[in-house]
Amino acid sequence: MTVRSTPSPQRIKRKDVEKEVQTPTLDLIVIHINELVTMDSKYGVPRRGKNMAELAPIHDGAVAISGNSIVFVGKTNELFSNFFPNGKTVIIDATNRLVTPGFVDPHTHIIFDGFRENELEMKLAGKTYLEILESGGGILKTVETTRKASIDILIQNGKKILNRMMEYGTTTMETKSGYGLDVENEIKSLLAAKELNIEHPMDVISTFLGAHAIPPEYEGETDAYVELIISEMIPKVAQEKLAEFCDVFCEEGIFSVVQTKKILNAAMKYGLKPQIHIDEIIDTNGALLAAELNAVQAGHMLKSNDEGLRAMRKAQTIATLLPGTPFCLMMKEYAPARRIIEYGIPIALATDLNPNCWTESMQIIIALACYHMKLSPAEALTAATINAACALQKQEQIGSIEVGKKADLIIFDVPNHNFLPYQFGVNLVAKVIKNGRVVVDFD
Repeated sequence: MTVRSTPSPQRIKRKDVEKEVQTPTLDLIVIHINELVTMDSKYGVPRRGKNMAELAPIHDGAVAISGNSIVFVGKTNELFSNFFPNGKTVIIDATNRLVTPGFVDPHTHIIFDGFRENELEMKLAGKTYLEILESGGGILKTVETTRKASIDILIQNGKKILNRMMEYGTTTMETKSGYGLDVENEIKSLLAAKELNIEHPMDVISTFLGAHAIPPEYEGETDAYVELIISEMIPKVAQEKLAEFCDVFCEEGIFSVVQTKKILNAAMKYGLKPQIHIDEIIDTNGALLAAELNAVQAGHMLKSNDEGLRAMRKAQTIATLLPGTPFCLMMKEYAPARRIIEYGIPIALATDLNPNCWTESMQIIIALACYHMKLSPAEALTAATINAACALQKQEQIGSIEVGKKADLIIFDVPNHNFLPYQFGVNLVAKVIKNGRVVVDFD
């Protein structure tokens, strides 16, 4: 860390009376940034189409922070012309480094216990996701272990994951329930997420996903389980204010379009905002349903048809793409990101962290998005920051480096954004700043 001498306060004369210029107290400044990617709002929020690639970086950039908020973004010489560090100001020299907004991970499943590493061999033997699920593996295996786990264990597991996520640059994330699949254990999972949001520096946003799979005790009685979700789970989640969103895994053999619509309509009546897992394995017309329900975001979308994409564009639903999932499932097909962009639908990226797709690194997700979905590095970075914030309706607070927003930044030990997918498989983070405070420091 390089600390510079403090400039003297600027003075101006007005009507022959000398006055000091009043400026905010600067707690932390980052200066001489080789490439500062702000994701500012002049290219639209969310960004779509060609604007996803418009970074307009600032060279020799600077960011000033007071408390937990950004108070200046611009050139280093402009900062020192207008703002005055004091003896307590932390000054970080980012020469030859990249600075971006903190990553936002808008689709994860971190509240669980137990492992499923044995399923890798099943995948290598050619077993599909649904075949593993039908054999008692997959989600149902994790439900079994999660139901047995105490809330303290779930919190402890979650902290380990959040620590690693933050080390890789994530500063805000969403997590879902969905490994309880009964009233008691779904509530337990959401309480664990709520406690993580209190105890950990990461901002944790909760989603109720009771409709993640059919629990074993309701095998062959999916409609009865849907009624349990609607009559007991959703009212209790809403009453205790344990989630902002409600999600459903809409897929053949899991929850039908009709059942999904019923669940999400009930959730919206209780004030929960709709999300939806769609068209991961087959095309169920999930994209059309997402648009009809005005879902905030729709995840996966490997098989979504053109009619659904056109409808999503009109509904302004965010397409949250999860390239880690087809990678872990060893699928040849990934979501058609270029076609989605051509339709003018904003794309977000997420890890989909879960026991089947276990990565805490949004950096590797950016690499997969470039190599397998043909996003440019700039588009992938946009999808991992401001568009991901929009997928959680948090774009007014996070996702970009702008005056008045939360001071969530990543300082990378690389000179520009092209390195993020280019130098893959390693952690490129030097420092992470969350709410104006350095929370990760590898220097």
